[in-house]
Amino acid sequence: MLALIAGRGGLPKLLMQRLKERPLVCALEGYAPDLSGVETFRIETLGSFIAMLKERGVTQVCFAGQVQRPALDPSLIDPATMPLVPRMMAALQQGDDAALRVVLAFFEEAGIAIVAAHDLVPELLPSEGVLTAIQPTDTDKQDAARGVELLSLLSPADIGQSCVIARGQALAVEAQPGTDFMLSSLSHLERTRGGVFVKAPKDGQDRRVDMPTIGPDTVRLAAEAGLSGLVLTAGGVQMLEPQLCIASANDAGLFIWVRA
Repeated sequence: MLALIAGRGGLPKLLMQRLKERPLVCALEGYAPDLSGVETFRIETLGSFIAMLKERGVTQVCFAGQVQRPALDPSLIDPATMPLVPRMMAALQQGDDAALRVVLAFFEEAGIAIVAAHDLVPELLPSEGVLTAIQPTDTDKQDAARGVELLSLLSPADIGQSCVIARGQALAVEAQPGTDFMLSSLSHLERTRGGVFVKAPKDGQDRRVDMPTIGPDTVRLAAEAGLSGLVLTAGGVQMLEPQLCIASANDAGLFIWVRA
């Protein structure tokens, strides 16, 4: 049996539409998606939550959607979670990737396998190549290479998954507020005209639960920022509603390049 631990955004709903059998849908309290029948839990009761999954016959779990790192209230920790607390506290002091690995280990140690959303719905990963009628220019390709280089350098710091490059200059780097915030912050800058949005997974990032994702809103915000296109690492970035993304990009005069 599959459990979907859902967060915000369009990915959980898309999975529910594509899966042949309805999974058990759960969510961290405060981050439940707009879906029916969602069972919520708190980080302070994670041990009890995992035990409940086992009792109900869950053998696989898929994490999908956006969740902020929760605060831990010691007064709410239950007995089943108490043995996990030392590792949880250590994880909360680390970067997102390190913290995720600790949480995933709790599930795996209980015999519950982690399944990636793109394994359940392979079409989430777009094909390599330029998907739009609009093609990147030589300058765009140079900016794309520069963006990938920058993200690779930032990867060990566990900072973000995307950046904006214009004529070789880094204009923005994604941080904790996320991609939408980064793109929105550029909409008033004239010098972004012709820049490119570059998105790629971090080195060592666990793509089963933290695969970079774009959707129609990303395309819209890139257009509002005056960018010339979006560059995604092939096999490393999911795309929600790909037909709408491509159509919106064509209408806005943007390219979408899934770069090897």
